Amino acid sequence: MAAKKRTGTSGLSSSSTGHVPLAGRMRPRTIDEYVGQSHLLGPDRLIRRAIEEDAVCSLLLWGPPGSGKTTLAQVIANSTDKCFVSFSAVLQGVKDIRLIVDEARTRLNETGQQTILFVDEIHRFNKSQQDAFLPHVEAGTVILIGATTENPSFEVNSALLSRCKTVVLEALTDEQIGIVIDRALADDERGLGSWHGVLEDNSRDYLIQYANGDARTALNALELAVTGAPEENNTRTVTLAMMKEALSSRNVAYDNGGEEHYNLISALHKSLRGSDTQAALYWLARMIEGGADPLYISRRLVRFASEDIGLADPQALVQAVAARDAVHFLGYPECDCALAQCVIYLATAPKSNRAYVAIKAAKSDVAETRNDPVPLHIRNAPTKLMSDLGYHKGYQYDHDSEDGFSGQTFLPDSLEGSVYYEPGVYGFEKDIQKRLDYFDRLRQKRRDKPSSTE
Repeated sequence: MAAKKRTGTSGLSSSSTGHVPLAGRMRPRTIDEYVGQSHLLGPDRLIRRAIEEDAVCSLLLWGPPGSGKTTLAQVIANSTDKCFVSFSAVLQGVKDIRLIVDEARTRLNETGQQTILFVDEIHRFNKSQQDAFLPHVEAGTVILIGATTENPSFEVNSALLSRCKTVVLEALTDEQIGIVIDRALADDERGLGSWHGVLEDNSRDYLIQYANGDARTALNALELAVTGAPEENNTRTVTLAMMKEALSSRNVAYDNGGEEHYNLISALHKSLRGSDTQAALYWLARMIEGGADPLYISRRLVRFASEDIGLADPQALVQAVAARDAVHFLGYPECDCALAQCVIYLATAPKSNRAYVAIKAAKSDVAETRNDPVPLHIRNAPTKLMSDLGYHKGYQYDHDSEDGFSGQTFLPDSLEGSVYYEPGVYGFEKDIQKRLDYFDRLRQKRRDKPSSTE
């Protein structure tokens, strides 16, 4: 039989002294107690079989807060005959890793027992610090299980990422949060059963919505509400008003610079492009409530005004720049209306990406074709030498030409006839097409008529 398992100083068990919050007391101890993540722990799923057969490999557990990452590690700890060591990237450092690895190596050499090292919030280590795990995971000295709320693609060393299986946990559904709440209310040993708490239906529904898929948030809020409710006839009934009074405002999931930051701005941008005003306002509100930098939001709106609206509505850029100025002048919370006004305008404006396509095509020609010299006739000639070399010779001043248009060429010969911008059929671009057609007719007229200018 393998040596006795142990946990490290950060501990996963609830045996520490002092009051343990309800979320800690109700933490599932077995797979069968675990709520949610059926795609991982359902019958015949790979991760479930690995746990049951004590064959867990190095894992990265990635999911939102309260989705059960640490709980899954606890289930593994309770199921394995390997030595299980818990480690916190918040409280401990690389020096502690070396001590753990030295012990793991000695244990493996002397008893043959492997060590599972659980690292909570592994993203708190920068990528160079994460290198400390790499040789030991590769050598098999430790089996690494890391937990993170951040996208491992951004936050975990790529070499370490390639040696671990990434396991994606999902936020719990409302139904699953309800199961967690009901279990805690009924459990006499670890839960609130002895408090005889009862939630009115609307109070329970409010708590579930408040939790936002986070079991820890639901249980901590439940404990506060039930223990703070008045007792009457040996029952503590929590009304909706009591629940609202007991709960503080929700922390909106948002991580400046992390994946959720980019997910939300992508959702806002695509909602604007799809002219869905209501969705665009919702994603804007998510960013505002999450504390996103309002200048960042306004910069993205300015970009959108040119990239996705452009000349279909030239006022879009004016609105976006005005919103930027208002945001800079007002800041939070007063600037929220300016951002909302801009979002509504952009969402309802006609759309065109023709300016975006045009500059992309022009840049492509710059990058991929010969960069010929600027034609001599459109160069200035501020010196006699430049004039003698032919600079400015043959240039026709458009204001002195018939119709105020000379029809001369401005592109290098190798690119003559290139077309980068073609107007769309919506909004102001219909008028721009008329203007382009007008100049094309004048240009053709000049070509048909021999020029007298030498």
